[in-house]
Amino acid sequence: MGDGDRRRTKGGAEHSVRVAGMSGQAGKVRVAVVFGGRSEEHAISCVSAGSVMAALDPDRYEVVPVGIARDGRWVLPEPGQQLAITDGALPEVTGGTAVSLVGDPESRGLAVLEPGAAVGALTEVDVVFPVLHGTYGEDGTVQGLLEMTGLPYVGSGVFASAASMDKEFTKKLLAAAGLPQGDHVVLRDAAGAVCADPALLDEAARARLGLPVFVKPARAGSSIGITKVTDWAQFPAAVAEAAAVDPKVIVEAAIPGREIECGVLAARGSGLPEASLPAEIRLHAGVDWYDFAAKYLDDAADFDIPADLTPEQTAAVQHAARRAYLALDCRGLARVDFFLGAGPDGEDHLVINEVNTMPGFTPISMFARMWAATGVDFAELVDRLVSGALSNGSRPAR
Repeated sequence: MGDGDRRRTKGGAEHSVRVAGMSGQAGKVRVAVVFGGRSEEHAISCVSAGSVMAALDPDRYEVVPVGIARDGRWVLPEPGQQLAITDGALPEVTGGTAVSLVGDPESRGLAVLEPGAAVGALTEVDVVFPVLHGTYGEDGTVQGLLEMTGLPYVGSGVFASAASMDKEFTKKLLAAAGLPQGDHVVLRDAAGAVCADPALLDEAARARLGLPVFVKPARAGSSIGITKVTDWAQFPAAVAEAAAVDPKVIVEAAIPGREIECGVLAARGSGLPEASLPAEIRLHAGVDWYDFAAKYLDDAADFDIPADLTPEQTAAVQHAARRAYLALDCRGLARVDFFLGAGPDGEDHLVINEVNTMPGFTPISMFARMWAATGVDFAELVDRLVSGALSNGSRPAR
C-alpha cells in the first residue's frame, strides 16, 4: 500500500514515457512497468511508477509503460503521460493503445488489441515491475495473473500480497509468529443497512478497545476510508465510510507511541531480508493523525531519517521488520510500520501496525529515503529489485 511522497509534489514535471516496439534493443532488459489500477490508490501508483521509470538506467533497461485505467483497461499510454501530483491535481491513466497480457507462458508479453482485429502485434517483455497500490494490484490479483503468464515480477507473490493487504490476516500471521499486535475487532459484511446498527460493536468490545479507535477498511491503504472515532456516536458513520471501500472493516484501539517505519529489501544473491535504518514520522502541531491529506497533499509532518533511536531500539525494530517479512512470506521488498511506546513496566513496547508489500515508491517516499540513509540510492534500489526479480526465483516453475 502506498505511503506517497510524504510531502506535496510541486511543479509536476512530466515523465516522458516511450512505447517499445516489437523487438527489444540489443542487450537491454525490457521492463514492463505497470501502474494505475482499479483501486482508490490509482493516482499514488501513477506517481510511484513515474519515479521508477525515470530511475531505470536507459543503458541497461528498455521501459514498456503499461497503465491500467480506473475501469480496468490495460493501455500503452500516450507519450508525455502526466505522472505527478501537480498543484494538488492527481494523475490518472486515461487513453492509449489497448493491450492485454498473453496467457501463454511461451509468448512472454503483451498483445496489442487493435480495433477490428482479435490480436495485434506482440510486445515481449523480460520482467514486470507492478507498481500498484491497493486492491486489484497489491492484493495478489495481478500477481496471480503474472504467475499464469510465466513472467518474473518484482515484489511478493500471491499469498504474501493477499495476506499483507488484508489487515485481519496480517495480524493473525504476525501474532502466530510471536510479533505484537494492537487490540482490534473485525466486522464482517459491514456494508449496507447494518452500518447504521449501533450494536455493531457490543459494550464489552467497546470497553476493551476504549477511545479513540480507528475504523478502517480491512483491505485498503493510503489512509483511504479511515476515521478516527473519539465518541461512539460517530461509530456507525465511520463504519459506513470504511465499508464503502471494503465490506470487511477493522476497528483498532489507538496505540500511543512514536510512529516508526523500517524498510526491508532482499539481499543480492541469497534473497534473505535486510533491514534499513528506521525512520520516524512526527506530525505537526494541530495535525490529529496521518490521514490521506497529511500524507500526500499537506505539509503536515516532519520525518527523521534515520530515527532518533538508541542502538538497541534500532536493532529491535530491524529484527522485528525482518521477522514480519518472513512471517508473511514476502519477497523482494516491504515496509513495516510500528508504534514504539513504553509498556506497563516502563520498557520499550514495539507494536506492528501494518506491512506494505509495495510501499510508495518515489525518491522522497519513506521507503526510498530510509534506504538512501542506509547507503542504497534510488537508482540502485530500483535496479536491485528488477535484478532480483530476474535472478532470485521470481520466475514461476513451468
